[in-house]
Amino acid sequence: MSLRQQSLTAAAIAIATAAAGGALTRLDGWYYGLQQPWFKPPDWAFGPAWTLIFTLTAVAGVLAWRATPERALRRLVLALFLANAALNVLWSYLFFWSQRPDWALTEVGVLWSSVALLVYAGSRLDYRAGILLLPYLAWVSLASLINQQVVALNAPFH
Repeated sequence: MSLRQQSLTAAAIAIATAAAGGALTRLDGWYYGLQQPWFKPPDWAFGPAWTLIFTLTAVAGVLAWRATPERALRRLVLALFLANAALNVLWSYLFFWSQRPDWALTEVGVLWSSVALLVYAGSRLDYRAGILLLPYLAWVSLASLINQQVVALNAPFH
């Protein structure tokens, strides 16, 4: 696969993940009725932050793919990125669509672990890939804290 094809594939996965997560994110009366922690960034900051994170993740994916000499290992790298994308979308579904921040809080631990695994695997293949994924890990860490506080401030959920 050429660099152009790899880049287009990574971009398509990033765009599809962002689109699916965005479609499941409902900022409605239920969301605005939640008590939020004082440290939550303003809602307008999430779009630019995710755009940057998805861009860096796509670049990291291409770097990791190109640094992987074996076909079977390339499939594993792709599987890690696709699983992470699915977990990212699942969090949006649980939190916003299902209106279950408590369930999302459980899932965000798995999402965080998948990002940490991407950082580790990416850095083992190409150190630049690991570095490019650090903002994603930081953002999901912040999201985990926000999610935990939303649950603490608003539970129980039904």
